[in-house]
Order: sequence, then structure tokens, then C-alpha cells
Amino acid sequence: MSKPSAVGNVMIEAARRAGRSLARDFGEVEYLQVSSKGPGDFVSNADHRAEDVIFEYLTKARPGYSFLMEEKGFVEGSDKTNRFIIDPLDGTLNFLHGQPHYAVSIGLERDGKLVAGVVFDVSRNEIFWAETGRGAWLGQRKLRVAARKKLDRSVLATGAPWFGKSTETHMQFSRELSTIAPTIAGIRRNGSAALDLAWVACGRFDGFWERGLNQWDIAAGIVLVREAGGVVTEIDGKDVLQTGSIIAANPDLHPLIESPIRNAGKRKPDN
Repeated sequence: MSKPSAVGNVMIEAARRAGRSLARDFGEVEYLQVSSKGPGDFVSNADHRAEDVIFEYLTKARPGYSFLMEEKGFVEGSDKTNRFIIDPLDGTLNFLHGQPHYAVSIGLERDGKLVAGVVFDVSRNEIFWAETGRGAWLGQRKLRVAARKKLDRSVLATGAPWFGKSTETHMQFSRELSTIAPTIAGIRRNGSAALDLAWVACGRFDGFWERGLNQWDIAAGIVLVREAGGVVTEIDGKDVLQTGSIIAANPDLHPLIESPIRNAGKRKPDN
């Protein structure tokens, strides 16, 4: 069994501390103060508390590192080579509706490359972690992406656009869904991109695609999938962290998913 590096252990501990804060708030979710950041985009004091816990711990453990966080934004440190990318609560809408499917996500970028990721499924007490060259792990189990080679036996995860997105965004997703759905065994929409990617890494999902995500939604999960032997690309061949449009799967399924999704996204609706 591989063990996390020193910085990997620090990231795991930060995620666990934030998870304890979230678990307490989840037990009293009806009392949380909730505000809207935009149409269909909510934030609670649980998000802020968890992010404060992570930021305080990591700042002490790795002084000088930069941060990119969902709530606090970019915090530049004296160390320009290392940057933590943090989502303190991925799956906020699930959390606020009392659905126990949410996660803490912490990624580490070094010299512009993702090198470590931790996703903590708080409700299931599952810590997924990965580091470049050390593999991807869940507890003492080394992770490998699923070995399925045929779409008709595969289950994919995705995320649907929500209220406030443009009509074209919804139509684009509809085209992608109608193209891929008839070719696969099933589709799941669980509401946490970080966990979707972690589940691709451990073989619970065969693949995942979604457009327009944020860096903190996917940074840790990208490392998990790649270290588990999977392939992660941007849907249209661009920089995945910049656009947030992502496809992740094993090497056999990835091209079978990528081609129809990319072509459906480009196709214009019939007049």
C-alpha cells in the first residue's frame, strides 16, 4: 500500500476537519442561513465555516501556498509554485435538502499541473486520495477505473443545467443526452461532480461528462481518475480547468463517449 506524502496527509486532515464541521451542520440543516449567489446557486454558513476550517489549517501547515476557493476566491501566497484548489462543500443543494450526498474537495496544483487530490464523502466517511506517481486510493484499497469496454453495459454520470442557465445551454445538454442515452445502460445525476469523479476512479461509474464546472469542482477528481488509470479531457479539446467542460472514463470507453458528446454539443437544433 502506498502512503500519502506529507502534503497529502495535510490535505486529508484538512478535509476531515471540514467534514466534521459539515456533519454538525447537516444535523441542523433547517437552521442554516442560506443566501443566493445567483440563479440556482446557493451558499450557506456551513460552506463558509468549512472553508474557514480548511483555510486556517492549510495556511498553518503550508505557509505561503496560494489558494483558489469557492467562497473566498483567489488568495495569493508568497509561494507561487503551489496552489490549493478548494471546494468546502460540493453538493450544496443536496446538503440543503437533507440529502446525504456531498463532499469536501481539495486539489493541489504545482507549477501549473495538478499533482494531488482529496475528496471526502462525509456521509459515508470515505476518503478518496491520489497523488501523481502514488496512485489513487480509498482507505487501503488501490483504485482502478472500471474495465468495461462496451457502452451498452456502462453507467455514466452527468450534471444537468439548472435554473438561470441560458436556453441554448439547456438545449445543448438535451442534444448530448438524447445522443448518448440510447447507447448506454444508464445515466445518473447525483449532484456532486467531485463525487462523480471519485466514483469513476473507483469503478462505481464508468464515465462522467459535464460542461461549465468550476476549477474547485473538478481539480481533486481529475487527479483521482488519472491516477486510477482513467482518461480526463476537455470536451472540445481545450484546457479542462479553464472551461470546466469535462469527460472522464477508462481508456476504452473515453473515445466512445467523447465523440458523440462533442458532436452533439456542436450540432445546432433543427429549424
